[in-house]
Amino acid sequence: MQVEQDPTDTDTAQRLRVAIDKLSRRLRPTEAGSGLTPSQTSTLFTIVRLGPLGPSEISEIERINPTMLSRIIAQLCRSGLIRREPDPGDGRAALVRATPAGERLRKRIHRERAQALQQYIGTLDDSQRERLWDALPVLEALVEQIPRRRP
Repeated sequence: MQVEQDPTDTDTAQRLRVAIDKLSRRLRPTEAGSGLTPSQTSTLFTIVRLGPLGPSEISEIERINPTMLSRIIAQLCRSGLIRREPDPGDGRAALVRATPAGERLRKRIHRERAQALQQYIGTLDDSQRERLWDALPVLEALVEQIPRRRP
């Protein structure tokens, strides 16, 4: 018997948010990314995915204050994961772009996280796995409805 869920039920929405947050945090630690902080990793992923970007764009996307972002960018540059380059549209500004090493690191971290998740999914019974796979398209649709940047 399936119980109809009230879409305004904040307790259930809260449980889902907490579960997603915990899952995300527990998958974060990887061997490949062990030398980076969570903020550095997130910033690198944003630059790889959306770059080249200006620092103000990164600050807005990552919701990091400009001073902290400047430190993160400097560390990622020193690590050879990103590089600064002149903005062709504004000679006074700079853009930040991922290096091939940064792109490779992002792929390794994603691969390690997927492998860890796959291992834990393997511990679920067949019925639990089937329900998880059935929920995947719904979760993917939900992600597409939520804007990248909150107003």
